[in-house]
Amino acid sequence: MPFADLVFTGGPVFTADPARTRAASLAVTDGRITAVGHDGVRELIGPRTQVVDLTGKLLLPGFQDAHVHAVYGGMELAECDLSGTVGVAEYAALIRAYAEAHPDREWITGGGWSMESFDGGLPTRQLLDTLVPDRPVLLANRDHHGAWANTRALELAGITAATPDPADGRIEREPDGTPSGMLQEGATALVGRLVPASSLADRLAGLKRAQELLHSLGITGWQDALLGAFNGRPDPSDAYLAAAREGSLTARVTGALWWDRERGAEQIAELAALRGELSHGRFRVGSVKIMQDGIAENFTAAMTAPYLDSCGHATANTGLSFVDPKALCGHVAELDALDFQVHFHALGDRAVREALDAVEAAVAANGRRGNRHHLAHLQVVHPEDLPRFARLGAIANIQPLWAAHEPQMDELTIPFLGPERAAWQYPFAALVRAGATLAAGSDWPVSSPDPLAGIHVAVNRRDPGAADGPVFLPEQRLDLPTAVAAYTAGTAHVNGLDDGGSLRPGNLADLVVLDRDIFTAPPGEIAEARVEQTYVGGALVHHA
Repeated sequence: MPFADLVFTGGPVFTADPARTRAASLAVTDGRITAVGHDGVRELIGPRTQVVDLTGKLLLPGFQDAHVHAVYGGMELAECDLSGTVGVAEYAALIRAYAEAHPDREWITGGGWSMESFDGGLPTRQLLDTLVPDRPVLLANRDHHGAWANTRALELAGITAATPDPADGRIEREPDGTPSGMLQEGATALVGRLVPASSLADRLAGLKRAQELLHSLGITGWQDALLGAFNGRPDPSDAYLAAAREGSLTARVTGALWWDRERGAEQIAELAALRGELSHGRFRVGSVKIMQDGIAENFTAAMTAPYLDSCGHATANTGLSFVDPKALCGHVAELDALDFQVHFHALGDRAVREALDAVEAAVAANGRRGNRHHLAHLQVVHPEDLPRFARLGAIANIQPLWAAHEPQMDELTIPFLGPERAAWQYPFAALVRAGATLAAGSDWPVSSPDPLAGIHVAVNRRDPGAADGPVFLPEQRLDLPTAVAAYTAGTAHVNGLDDGGSLRPGNLADLVVLDRDIFTAPPGEIAEARVEQTYVGGALVHHA
């Protein structure tokens, strides 16, 4: 056997390979793993081999994110970024400072504010008017299912007390019907469509900014969950294609084409054409994103039973199904027949059921084609639907950071679900016990893209730093190997990287080195680990 290009020694090495979960050394040649083992791997060290002595630091497969909006996140880092705080006074200072620093900006855009910061999760236009009275402002909230607008932005969009709510959203209003400044779901597009378009250079810069951040967190690949224009946001596809063509895309990226919920099956031929036009190098387009519902905090997540009001009484609202469930079955069957993967946003238990029904319809129509359809978010899953994931081969795409007690959960969600349904939230362990395959992601910029923080919450069901706080549904905690596998082998499976996600000979040398062995540290310290090195195809893309 020829000498290796790169050899790691002095492990531990976590392989995510059931046949050999731990090793001490690993060799890489021509971008692929050529040996995994112990002292015998040293025989592959030659005069030109680069040797990395781990000295007890942990080597494991590169993390992958199964649901992220990388270009959007990278662009927002250069806009008015409110994600670092939850204080209203801090928001005000940041917005004012950004507006003063950018007098040439026609619009003030950005986001990252948290619903927990405002009564009922609803900020007002009047606060923004005091900060920026002369220019329109539109700031997405942290989950990007709503946006905060000032009076100038509402006026430019022609939104008045007489403006009806769109079918897929809601305009929050003052007692006399005047728009309050908060726009939910599809209503954000009423203002968003007026925001000046970004350039390809802006989007490419956002992608490169995001890629640098994600590599620094040990992420070697991801699935971008929205390729297409949405609610005034630009289509990031051209940035990925440009980066892939110029060679600056070092990550392995799968793109999910946006399903326009205002159209129907006539768009499928267009999506099939885009699949061929956009795929290049490390950028592969093979998925279609269908957003089936909204979120629980603004009562648009689709539920099988009504939301409760603040007094605990049932309302008439069961949330929104953005795509008619019967039509959804037909669309998914047709996409599956064309060997598209379908990436569902399914947060409420009715949306989860509707997505599983659609996968079942596709299996009935086409047989099992192995397209690895996956359901993202899975906040509320009816217990009757848990075994359907394994039976249908549908993958559970989890965002673990959300499965913890924090104000948005405790104040804006649990009281309006009621105790029985609140206990069905983020049932990670129940899904594993039912035989489901897990993949994991962040939904960044909705929440932190740090996989170690997500793994920490999956294992502890507590936010990092909340060591003394209550555990959120402790029976749903995952063991550490299962949580790591979701961020590695599970997401590689979703993204069609059958030669990735685990460390075995022949696989891609997509690797991450942590500063400690999280498998021997206390579970409450997982999030304290830091990434020291990240490799894609054996090439170093990040060094702390």
